[in-house]
Amino acid sequence: MSDRPLMPKATAVWLVENTKISFKQIADFCNLHELEVKGIADGDVAKGIKAYNPILAGQLTREEIEECSKDDARTLTMKKKNLDISFEKKSKKYIPLSKRQDRPEAALWLLKNYSTLSDGQIGKLVGSTKNTVTLIRNKNYWNSSNLQAKDPVVSSLCTQADIKSAVEKAERKIKRKKKMMEKEKQKVKS
Repeated sequence: MSDRPLMPKATAVWLVENTKISFKQIADFCNLHELEVKGIADGDVAKGIKAYNPILAGQLTREEIEECSKDDARTLTMKKKNLDISFEKKSKKYIPLSKRQDRPEAALWLLKNYSTLSDGQIGKLVGSTKNTVTLIRNKNYWNSSNLQAKDPVVSSLCTQADIKSAVEKAERKIKRKKKMMEKEKQKVKS
C-alpha cells in the first residue's frame, strides 16, 4: 500500500468537511498542493467529487485525526492494513462413472436410517441436490428400482461425525417445532 490515500481528492473533500485539520496537513496526507485544498474548502475545486471517508476505508483512525487536529505540526500517517486474501476456490472434482451411483444410494440409506433428516440436509451430506433426494424419497427417481441403500461413510461421501451433527440439528429443529405447536395450542385455548 502506498503512502497516499486511495482517492486523494475525495479524501481531501471529506477531511475538509468533517475535521479541523489544517490545509497543510490535508495537503501533505493527500499529496495535493495546499492551495488546492484551500480551493476545495472554498468550493472552487472538486465541485462534483463525492467525499470519501478514510476512516471507513481503513486509511486513517479517529485517534490519528484527533491528534493531528490538536497539533498542527503533526502529519497524518496512513494506517497500514494487512490484507489476508488467501482463500481456496472449491474445484469440482470429476466423479468416475462407477462412483456416480453412490450418491443416490447413500441418500436412500440416509432416508431409511435417519428419517428425521430433511432432504436438504441429506443433499448436503452426500453432495446431491434437494430435488434428487425428494425424488428418491417419493420413489420417483429415474433409477429407483435399481437403487440399493449404501452407507455414505463407506462411500467416503461424508463422515460419521457429519451425520451425527446433522441428526442432532434435525432433532433440535423438531423439538422447536413441537414447542411452537404447543404454544399455538395454548393461545387457541386461551
